[in-house]
Order: sequence, then C-alpha cells, then structure tokens
Amino acid sequence: MLVFCGLGVGLLLSAMSANALQEEGRKRGMALTSALAFRLVEPILSMDFLQMKNLIDNVDNQYADVIYVFLSDTSSNILSYTFSGGFPTDLLLANKVDKEAQPVLLTTERGFVYDFKVDVRLGDKGLGVVRLGLSRNGIDAQIRRQWLTSLISTLGVVGLGVILALWFSQTLTYRLSRLRRSVEEIVQGNLDVQAGFSLEKYCWEIMECDHKECPANGDVHRRCWYLAGTLCPNCGDKKYPFKMENCRECPVFRHNFGDELQDLAEAFDAMAITVKNHIEELTEREKTIALQEGLLKTIMNVTPDLLTLQDKDLSYTFAGKAFCDYFNLDEVNIVGKTDADIFTEQQAEVNIKESNEILATGLPLAKEISFKRDKEQKWFHVVKVPVYDQEGEIIGLFLSARDISMLKKFQVQLIQSQKMEDLGHLAGGVAHEINTPLGIILGYSQLMIDDIKDEEILEGMRIIEKQTKVCRKIVADLLGFSRDSHVVSETVDINTSIQQVVKLVEHSFSMNHINIIHDLGDGIPLLSGDQESLKQVWLNLLNNAADVIGQGGEIYVQSTFFVEGQKLVVSVADTGTGIAAEHLGRIFEPFFTTKQVGKGTGLGLSVSFGIIQDHGGKIMAFSPPPEEYLPEKILRGSSLLPGAVFVVELPLNNVEKLLID
Repeated sequence: MLVFCGLGVGLLLSAMSANALQEEGRKRGMALTSALAFRLVEPILSMDFLQMKNLIDNVDNQYADVIYVFLSDTSSNILSYTFSGGFPTDLLLANKVDKEAQPVLLTTERGFVYDFKVDVRLGDKGLGVVRLGLSRNGIDAQIRRQWLTSLISTLGVVGLGVILALWFSQTLTYRLSRLRRSVEEIVQGNLDVQAGFSLEKYCWEIMECDHKECPANGDVHRRCWYLAGTLCPNCGDKKYPFKMENCRECPVFRHNFGDELQDLAEAFDAMAITVKNHIEELTEREKTIALQEGLLKTIMNVTPDLLTLQDKDLSYTFAGKAFCDYFNLDEVNIVGKTDADIFTEQQAEVNIKESNEILATGLPLAKEISFKRDKEQKWFHVVKVPVYDQEGEIIGLFLSARDISMLKKFQVQLIQSQKMEDLGHLAGGVAHEINTPLGIILGYSQLMIDDIKDEEILEGMRIIEKQTKVCRKIVADLLGFSRDSHVVSETVDINTSIQQVVKLVEHSFSMNHINIIHDLGDGIPLLSGDQESLKQVWLNLLNNAADVIGQGGEIYVQSTFFVEGQKLVVSVADTGTGIAAEHLGRIFEPFFTTKQVGKGTGLGLSVSFGIIQDHGGKIMAFSPPPEEYLPEKILRGSSLLPGAVFVVELPLNNVEKLLID
C-alpha cells in the first residue's frame, strides 16, 4: 500500500510539475515573441532592415533555446530571419492557428519546437508577423531531471515508510501470532500457554509486599488485577472486572498495564488458567461422580433385589443384574423398552396402570405378588416409588422387588411349628391322662390272664393285653412328640448306636428279604446326647424304610464326619418306591402318613424330627436322593438304586474333644 500510494502521489506530482514547466516555457516563449514584436514596430515603419536584423539576432543569440526567429509582412513576405542556410518556406504554412491557440508544437530535426506567432501592430493596423521557435529539449530535460528526482525521493520516502511499517507490523503481528498460537494450543487441549509477555517487575516487587499467602504473590502468568482475594489494601474481595475501579489507581496497574494487545493477551492468559482450573474441578467432579455412579451401580447389581428405573414415559433407563438374570435378558436389551416389551400383556397392563397412578398422585405403592414359575410358587414384595428432580418434579419411577418366597416358607413353617407346639402340648396332656388308665387296664388284664382257665375267655384277654400295649406305644409316641419325656445327656458313639439298632432289626428284616448295607465312616468323634433317643431315630428310619420296601430290597446306612463343617451326617437310603413330591414337605408333620389304616400312627418321623432338633441338628428327606448322600458302594454300581434317602446332620459344638483312632 505504501509503494502504490507513494508512487501514485509521486507520479501525480511529477505530472503536475511537468505541466507547470511546460506552461512556464510557453509563457516565456510568448513573452519573448510579444516583446520582439513590440520592438519591431518602429523598424518596420521605417523599413530599417538592419535594425530588424539586429533585434532578431539579439533574441536568437541571447537565448540558447531559441531555434529561429523571422519577420514577415502582412503579405507573408519575409523581411528578416535567423536561418543560416536559407529560409524554409514550409515553415510559413506550419502555424495557421489563431492567436489564442499559440504556440504550436512542431516536430523538427532538432526535436520538438514550440512555434510562437505574434502580430506586429500599430494600434489596430497590422504591420507584420513575428515567428519565434523555442526548443522544448531544455524543458524536457528539466522535466526528466524532475521526474528522476521525484522518483528517487518518492522511492526513498516509500522505502523508509515500508521499513517503518514492516517494523511496526512485525511488532504487531508477532504479538498477534503469539496470541494465535496460544489459541491453537488451547484448541488442541493445551491450557498451559502464555500469550502475554513476562514483566520486568511484578506486583510484589513494586509494592515490596511480603504476603506469601496472597494469591498474586509468585504468580507470573496472571496480573494481580485478574485475581480475586488479593491482599492489596484497595482490592478487597472483589473479582475481576468489578475490582478494576480501584486497580486503575494502583501503581502496579500503571506500571504493568500495556496497550490493547497486551491487555488482550493477559486477559486471554487469565481466561486460559481459569478455564484450566474449571476443567480440573469438573474433571475431579466427573471422577467423583463416576466413582459414585460405579459404586451405586455395583451396589444395585450386587443386591439380590430386582431393581429398575423408568422415566416419565415408562421406558426403562436402568435394570439391575438380578432383574436381568431373572428375565434372562441383558441390560442393553431392557434399556429403552417398556413393560409391554418384557411382561405378558395382562401383567404389562397392570404395571402400566399402577405406574401412571403413581406418576399422577406421587404416592408410592407396596404390595406382595405371587405366581408359579418352574412349578414353584414365587412370592415378591414389590415397592414402587416416584423419583423427583431438584425442582420437585416427578421424572420417573424406581422399582424394587424382593424375593420373599423363602420368607413365606419360613412363615408357613413357623405357623406349622406353632401348631405342632400346641398340638404337642395337647398330645402330652392327653397322653398323661390316658397313660394311667391304660396301665391299670394292662395290669388287670395280665392278672386275669394268669387266673383264667377258659381258653375262649383267655384268648379275649390276650387280645385286650395286645391292644393295650399298642395303645401304650401310641401314648409313648405322643409323649415323645410332646417332648415331655426325660432326655438323658451322655457320651454317644454314633457308629455303635447304629450297629446296635441294625443288629436288632436285621433278622426280622431278612424274613422279608430286606438286606441292610452299612458304610460307617472311620474317625467319627463322640457326641454328647441321649443315646436311647438317637437309637429310636435310627429304628424309626429303618422301620420306615422297611415299610416302604415291603418285600425284597436293600437299605443303605452311611455315617460321615465332615471336618470342614464340623458335623456328623447319617444317611438312610432305601430301594423303595420313593416319596411323592407333594408329600416331601409334610412327612415330618405329626399324624401324617401314607401307610394304610392300622399300619402306622404318623408320629414316627415327627418324633424323630423332634429328637434331632433337641440335639441341635436337622433331618431332611430327598427323593430321588442326590449322589453326595449315597454310599460309594452304590456309586460303584448296584442292581437296585435308592428311591429316597433320609439325612440326619448333627453339629459337633458339643462333641467331646476325642477322636476314635
């Protein structure tokens, strides 16, 4: 711009100067011609040719740029001239223009010539014509010198201006380039940039401040007026830009404040550091939120409860692991779906109706639902609550469904236990009341058997005795069930007690072709308990197995000591028909039996159940039996496989610390 403007101005001025010189030359030639015409009036009147020649020669000799001068009369007759080689007649016809158009530029062998023509007059009478040829070479040479001088001057000024402009622009563009590079660094994610220049003196040096706790002390990237909480007396706790009213009068501001670019760069640095600090805070918050979110998600995934979140449109936004596992779906296949996509049509209608009511009223819902799944009764305690945002608006629903099937079973068992306890008290009271008259009846019948000789009456008395003993057995079972019988605590060898019971019954069982196979483990510790009560348990289990088998079969008895669980396990398996699935949950109930009428009272297993409970253990029944409770002899191969197994577990918290070698 400087070159073009400078050259344009130089050319314009040179053209104006050239025009001025040419105009000055024309005026000078016209003045010479007019003066000569005035002086030639008298010689023409007197026809003094010598004086005419002298005047014309004087002008020609006096001015070097005068090429020729000649005088003609009104009839174009040449009176005098300065040509040395004869007069060129063509020159007479070269200037026929009016006086106002003088001079005329002619092209000659000596270059461009201005031809001036002035009439010689005396008053209104024309006496002749004076013609003067003024060379333009001198003017052109002077114009060229002026053009050259102007060009050199213009180029010098322009060059100096360019140098100054480059220096200024370099200073300006360097700072702008530094600011631009800082912007590029920030765009690339690098906020540790400094667009502004370091200062010669910082605020703590200017103010001779020793407040190390001041935020500005030691900060070489930001000016103190950009920082909040500085300890200068006039700053206070105001932030930028509200503190600038006080800072403008501060000597630090007056010393360090630069121009607009410096101010922009420093403000940019302050902005970059502020953004960096803000991003670091956001990053830390994001990490904290992510950690809390992960922790919350872990908790929600670890809990066995079925947890879900739904938005206002009842679309699922979260599903816990238990919920996904229960419906055999992945979370990605649940999120974004509705109840209609997951549940049956009937259940989805119920869920949507309940959810819309909660969204409308804001009241939570708690209920228990029951349904069958895989032939098993399932119970869930369902809680639905609205989820609110910070403004108190409902933004969704939270559902928690807890599987309370086991709790329901425990409730049923608790109710059943309470019934059995009440029934036990009743049975105990009835047994005590019946036991005395039965004893009297049995005693008198036995006395009468000894005295009666009549065979028919004697047979009747023996029937009375037999049935009375049966009644006493029932009363004994009732007393055992009611736990009113006396329990003796003594050291018990489980294997020995089992062997004694097996020897007691194996002969009678063999009559029905029932074989007892026992596999009693080594190293079984002694147990503190009631040996006779435990024998009664083994006897009840063996009799129950024999009753199920009937004719021809095997009974497998196994005892095992588990060191890891510190427990004794006795299993009694039989090759009978097994136990129906609907009866497994009731076989330990009192008076429950699947035997024919007159074949059993239904108290044997319930009495055994009570005895094992008194010893702190538990008794279980499985049909078909799992392999872990079967003797190794069966697992190695047998022609007859068990149909059911009864498992007795006795804890060793009361074991005498003695192992049998």
